[in-house]
Amino acid sequence: MTENVEFGLDTFGDVTRGTDGKFLPHDQVLRNVVAEAVLADSHKIDFIGLGEHHRDDFAISSPEVVLAAIAGQTKHIRLGTAVTVLSSEDPVRLFQRFSTLDAVSDGRAEVILGRGSFTESYPLFGYALKDYEVLFEEKLDLFSRLIREKEVTWSGTTRAGLNKVTVYPPLSAKGLKVWIGVGGSPESVVRAVRYDMPLMLAIIGGDPRRFLPYVDLYHRATAQVGRAPQPLGVHSPGHVAETDELAMEQAFPGYKELRNRIGAERGWGPTSPEEFRHEVQSGSMYVGSPETVARKIAATVGALGLDRFDMKYSMGTMPHAHLMTSIDLYGRKVIPMARDILAGSKAAKLAQVH
Repeated sequence: MTENVEFGLDTFGDVTRGTDGKFLPHDQVLRNVVAEAVLADSHKIDFIGLGEHHRDDFAISSPEVVLAAIAGQTKHIRLGTAVTVLSSEDPVRLFQRFSTLDAVSDGRAEVILGRGSFTESYPLFGYALKDYEVLFEEKLDLFSRLIREKEVTWSGTTRAGLNKVTVYPPLSAKGLKVWIGVGGSPESVVRAVRYDMPLMLAIIGGDPRRFLPYVDLYHRATAQVGRAPQPLGVHSPGHVAETDELAMEQAFPGYKELRNRIGAERGWGPTSPEEFRHEVQSGSMYVGSPETVARKIAATVGALGLDRFDMKYSMGTMPHAHLMTSIDLYGRKVIPMARDILAGSKAAKLAQVH
């Protein structure tokens, strides 16, 4: 864990309900996402990540376009994805979009590459799910070369090869930060080490400490190949309100609506208030007052040795106004409290050593 842990936010542009109880149109949700990011920037929050989806309950299908709009209204916050579904992307066009975003944002672009938790993009862009593994592996190999080599020569089975090709616009001298998003596969952890990229763990349920074996594997694999470890991050859902009960009251309806819809698609049973409360109290839902959320984030950061924690602040159909309050409290109260707790824990450990 670095001494200066970073704190970010993620959203999928969840389609929210308006004051009349009806779903907002996608265009309004997208404008709201920009406003949310601008608020985050005003609090010097480190990062905003936009997840790519191609379904009616999430509004963001082109993260880079929304990120460019955010770039024009912000000064500090770094701009990335959570995640980019690389398997159904063209790595060359993805590189061009992010090198362009990096240029117009004065070096603030990042990308988190993953395979996503939904499959709609595969038929939409003409790919077969049976090629799930080879698509990601080949495209990651090509993208890793594009961000590191001025002239790229590459061949594979998923797209046309390249022979001494330079892709424009080029990255600046400092390059582009590229993470690998991992949902809990040892093979994916080793892949991040093999490509020498930071690792972002998506922990959306259960005790976050159950991911300790993956963290240990990451460090052992890094040491085995003789490299310094890259940053390690976690993405988890959360919501902040003035009190624990208010946060629970605000978060549950939207969470329930989205969770049950996805559950029906995947054969899960319906959720319940008791299940939700258990996940908040003992799992990977960071829901509560600023003090409660700060303590829980600090505990996860300390237990896993993280360099960054990203809270997915959008909670299904939860209204935009609640999201704005959550971002405000996260920036003004949660992050400073979490930093203080982590600093106190470090000081206590040093005192024990001496």
